Amino acid sequence: MQDAFVWVLVVVLAGAVIAAAWAGIASRAPYDQIGRGGLFEEPAPKAGGVQTVVAAAERDAEIRQMLDARNARRIARGQDPLDVEAELARLLASATPAAADPALVAEVRQLVEARNARRARAGKEPLDVEAEVARQLRELT
Repeated sequence: MQDAFVWVLVVVLAGAVIAAAWAGIASRAPYDQIGRGGLFEEPAPKAGGVQTVVAAAERDAEIRQMLDARNARRIARGQDPLDVEAELARLLASATPAAADPALVAEVRQLVEARNARRARAGKEPLDVEAEVARQLRELT
């Protein structure tokens, strides 16, 4: 019986070594695959497109749902309900570029002016500085 155990152990060990060698050869530089994406190879959405508008609409709808739920809890506790639309407007106003840090706004403005200088040297028309600053700040938030 112990003779059979030794043979089984040797065969299983040899099979494991062969399987490990095959897996190592078949993988061919597995670290080259790191950082190439997740399960789905979809490109990132471009800023300013239809997806951005849809994402903003979804965000507003979800915030409105949370505010409705908060109002329901307030009413259940016997408190006065809040105006959902006014609260939504207040929350969204705090997320606009106007509430951005003045130092950040100044830095973004410098970057846009530098970009305009490069565009002018390349013979391209300059960008509207204020509109570009607002766009950059929206992308950052």
